[in-house]
Amino acid sequence: MKKFTVVPLVLLLGGCYGVGSQRLDRDQLDYSQALIGSSKQQTLLNVVRLRYADTPGFLDTTQLISGYQLQRNISIGVGSDSNPVRPAGAIGAQIQESPTFTFQPVTGDAYAQSFLRPLPPGSLLPLAMGGLPIDILFRLSVQSVNLINNVGAIGGDVGRGSPEFFELIYDLRRLQIAGLLGIQLEHSEEIPGKTPAFDRVFLTVSSTTDPILSDVVKATRRFFEMGPNDERVEVIYGAGRPQRGQVRLLTRTMLGVLGQIAYQIDVPQEDIDSGRTLPKVILIGRNTKPTVFVHVSNERPRLSFVTIKYNNKFYYISDTDFPSKLGFTMLQILMELSKTTKNPGAVLTIPVNG
Repeated sequence: MKKFTVVPLVLLLGGCYGVGSQRLDRDQLDYSQALIGSSKQQTLLNVVRLRYADTPGFLDTTQLISGYQLQRNISIGVGSDSNPVRPAGAIGAQIQESPTFTFQPVTGDAYAQSFLRPLPPGSLLPLAMGGLPIDILFRLSVQSVNLINNVGAIGGDVGRGSPEFFELIYDLRRLQIAGLLGIQLEHSEEIPGKTPAFDRVFLTVSSTTDPILSDVVKATRRFFEMGPNDERVEVIYGAGRPQRGQVRLLTRTMLGVLGQIAYQIDVPQEDIDSGRTLPKVILIGRNTKPTVFVHVSNERPRLSFVTIKYNNKFYYISDTDFPSKLGFTMLQILMELSKTTKNPGAVLTIPVNG
């Protein structure tokens, strides 16, 4: 009678692999960083394209699937009384990753809604409530306040804007830091047959006993044509002279925001002399340096916040330039704010086998 020796499989099969739970935290962080990095590069590339009157293009990542396949291999050696062999066993495993990315070109109605529609004040101003600097927010996204203009992208004397605009946003930032500036939202109910429901936006300027800030409060209220004891004014979309108790805010489209940053880039003089692009916009007034300072180099920078290559040159934002990084991050926030939820048109799906 033959006796067989079986290697216990408990030791070989007991070490099961929890692929999903072990990979979740790593994949979530890795893909999140990759998506943010590619979004930053796409935004900067479109800014540089607009600087050279090149066509911008936008591609959104709409779906990301990361799948794993686990393969196990087990071999077992057995023996008998007549032919004894040393029992042996081996186990092996292989993990194969198969990520799939789905991209959606932004075209048609989605393009118009996201990049050609002015940013609504009711969505824009609450960003200041979350702590974003209101002066940078206005420089990026507001073309005019009442009768004073922000700098324009066309350059020249017409595009330089009003020095009073920069004085106003400087004072608004001081009031914001002091906690004297606020944003209020009120929901207006629908009147059947007359007006649909909408959100009303109010800008509040509180009083203070501080003598220096008190002068700033008075100047700001005077600009908004508020009474000495008035503490809020309604913000409405549009340009021109407002009615009493209102301030007109003409906001930009996202293409306008991108174009404004584009024409502040210092490009090589040879590109201007050859006619490939125009000289950058020269700003006049207080604190009028570029919102986002974009460098250009023939060599790839060693330390950068974001870098892209265009026409054999590298354009980048320095990682040590905090104001430019803040301005670019706010630009990214505005980009997300402007996106629409319309159904996608053409969809490009790329499987990637690792």
